Amino acid sequence: MLSYRHAFHAGNHADVLKHLVLLELLDYYNRKDKPWYYVDTHAGGGCYALDSEQADKTAEAADGVGRLWGREDLPPAVAGYVDAVAQFNPHGRLLFYPGSPALAMTRARAQDRLRLFELHPADFESLQRTFASEQERVQVRRADGFGALKSLLPPPSRRAVVLIDPPYELKEDYRRVVDTVRDALRRFPTGTFVVWYPMLARAEARSLPERLAELGAESWLDVRLAVRKPPRDGFGMFGSGLYVINPPWVLPQRLEAALPWLAERLAVDEGAGFDLEHRIA
Repeated sequence: MLSYRHAFHAGNHADVLKHLVLLELLDYYNRKDKPWYYVDTHAGGGCYALDSEQADKTAEAADGVGRLWGREDLPPAVAGYVDAVAQFNPHGRLLFYPGSPALAMTRARAQDRLRLFELHPADFESLQRTFASEQERVQVRRADGFGALKSLLPPPSRRAVVLIDPPYELKEDYRRVVDTVRDALRRFPTGTFVVWYPMLARAEARSLPERLAELGAESWLDVRLAVRKPPRDGFGMFGSGLYVINPPWVLPQRLEAALPWLAERLAVDEGAGFDLEHRIA
């Protein structure tokens, strides 16, 4: 249960999609002065050295953010994402990759708050170190984010982006995602909930967006980015998706402008592509 370490995957194609969308959401929330909360149920270690033993072992960032680094033809949404990553690499070389909380912090204003949960002991300690100087705005707890989320909803400002991004190492995670979102919508029906999911051959992964749609949210967006053909043996992730409940009305247009370019640049083979479905009430 505690074997997953995001350091092995930092900056890969899934991070590119997830973090591009996250920054778009927070940029939209920043259009109003009223404070927002960012809640991360599986926050990870905060920031990752791409020359570490874990990251170097898989080198997944090379085919993710590495393919975007230094380019001058980035669509606006992609450019915003790359600029945020660049804040952690001030000398121009791509040496560090910020996790979701660190990227959220690039958009946080004085009045905004981050609430982060992480269960893995080593990642929890890293997360604490990352935000040691931000204890007024950021709270870090070693806890199971699935269960802990309910204590924060609704937030005082009634404005929040909640990222639910488990490792899906256990089949149980798929069920817990649906149960967690169902409960969260009862407590806070106007919140923006973002569920990341892997594109895998396994039935639980394929059916997760449908199960989330069955929760009945009036506004939703489902975006998927594949970088390769599904493997013949049925094993391995060939892309990823995000199911966003209560997305801003501008998000589909922003993604439609970025996804074709992104799919082409991150393609591993001819199976690469994207899909975007949405209903904005």
